[in-house]
Amino acid sequence: MPSFRILIVEDDKPVMNLISTTLKVHDYSHIIAENGKEAISQSVSQKPDLVLLDLGLPDIDGIEVIKSIRSWSQMPVIVISARGEDSDKISALDAGADDYLTKPFSVDELLARIRAVQRRLSYMESRNESAIFTDGALKIDYAAAEVTVRDRNVHLTPIEYKLLVLLSQNTGKVLTHAFIIRSIWGTGVETDILSLRVYMAALRKKLADPEGKEQYITTHIGIGYSLERVAQ
Repeated sequence: MPSFRILIVEDDKPVMNLISTTLKVHDYSHIIAENGKEAISQSVSQKPDLVLLDLGLPDIDGIEVIKSIRSWSQMPVIVISARGEDSDKISALDAGADDYLTKPFSVDELLARIRAVQRRLSYMESRNESAIFTDGALKIDYAAAEVTVRDRNVHLTPIEYKLLVLLSQNTGKVLTHAFIIRSIWGTGVETDILSLRVYMAALRKKLADPEGKEQYITTHIGIGYSLERVAQ
């Protein structure tokens, strides 16, 4: 993605300079916003491929920026924040953030998160050209609603299949318990988390690689789940 462009939303000058210098050294095009309103304006006018967003902005909270962007776009948003509590991460992810990086952070980790977003966007583009999703030995035929692992048919219940499709459509992205419950059951009841865990355990067991080489679903304790790209 040679034209990949990143919007940095950060009011702390040293942090902004660190991020912008890192992106420049690695040949990423970038633009800068120093507050929330400017971030929203830039995201609309410039349509960046990725937003790196601080939550503690001088005018509006970063969560509101995420909600505003999500009202019209699915552009990836990586939060970079000093807020390290699980509740802060869950709030940002529930609002629509794709990833969360806690300050202080290493530039190598930031670059790895950016590359992960690029891979996910590339996979989404290729998936849009086909009705078949593949991840290592896992294959989902969306048109036929069939799932196989190493050409072995996997028989899923309707709920299990919906969960797998939701995860596959958000490969590499952490989906919170509340987001999954709302997407599958249309509710956000806290007590439904136990049912979700039961379904996820069953789904993980059914997707188990018979050769024991690949694990697809990652559990993020206290937060949610993600479907990860396995090594090819």
